[in-house]
Amino acid sequence: MHDILIIGGGMAGLTAGIYARRAGLDVLLFEKMFAGGQIATTYSVENYPGFDEPITGAELAMKIENHARKFGLEILYDEVIGLKLDHKTKKAITENKEYEAKAVILAMGAQPKTLGLSKEDTFRGRGVSYCATCDGAFYRGKRVAVVGGGDTAVEDALFLAQYVSKVYLIHRRNELRAYKLLQRKVLENKKIEIFWNSVVNEIIGETEVTGVRVSDIQSGQSNIIDVDGVFVAIGIQPNSSLVTESLVTDEAGFVIADECMRTSLSGVFVAGDLRKKPMWQIITAASDGAIATLAAQRYIIEEYE
Repeated sequence: MHDILIIGGGMAGLTAGIYARRAGLDVLLFEKMFAGGQIATTYSVENYPGFDEPITGAELAMKIENHARKFGLEILYDEVIGLKLDHKTKKAITENKEYEAKAVILAMGAQPKTLGLSKEDTFRGRGVSYCATCDGAFYRGKRVAVVGGGDTAVEDALFLAQYVSKVYLIHRRNELRAYKLLQRKVLENKKIEIFWNSVVNEIIGETEVTGVRVSDIQSGQSNIIDVDGVFVAIGIQPNSSLVTESLVTDEAGFVIADECMRTSLSGVFVAGDLRKKPMWQIITAASDGAIATLAAQRYIIEEYE
């Protein structure tokens, strides 16, 4: 039996792993895709302490993973398809094996929200993207639309402007929600045109994306913008499907926990974007991971030693 199982290898999970290994705990981290989570798809990180020059998300993710491995963190690249959390011995189930531990830290993160349009899924990966840093280079010299008005949407617009001929930033409000520095950069960029008070209600194209139909929510007037790609950046939804029936969550599915990352089940802790909190950022994910490990360690001492 392991001391701790960590589900998810983003910033929260990796930080939890670093703290657990430094404490001498037997810990196993599960990651179904690649270490780093959403960090690895972030173009530029400018606000993480200690990096006075911008660093790409992929570089930061690699540094964190290497840091974790330096302390001997075992990372298993396998998908957890089931969790049994309501007994003292916690279990994580993959297609091949069942793993047991004294405590579990949930760090499955979140994923981008979709627009819910009819052709959105049809063109996903073929004109519709949720990751500008992953797919931006494919649109070199072309025209694209970015949907959203927060930090991610503005960062995506700025990143894409390096490659494309034109970026249309489509936002349902009359002002951006991004940090002021990002707002200033996007407003000053001549390649970026903002459609205020507007929503995308149709993705146009037969075999490929050729445009979007945009409606003004005040006047009701709509028009078609010719674009080759659509980048959706309207927020996140938690990857909480494994725990919604066993843990207390909010209406959106984010897991509710106290300041020590303790969930509604004893011995189960949560960290990162999966947790209900006022800010989902790299630095708060790291903080969550550290606190979750400390709380898990105390739980193990109280219950098993």
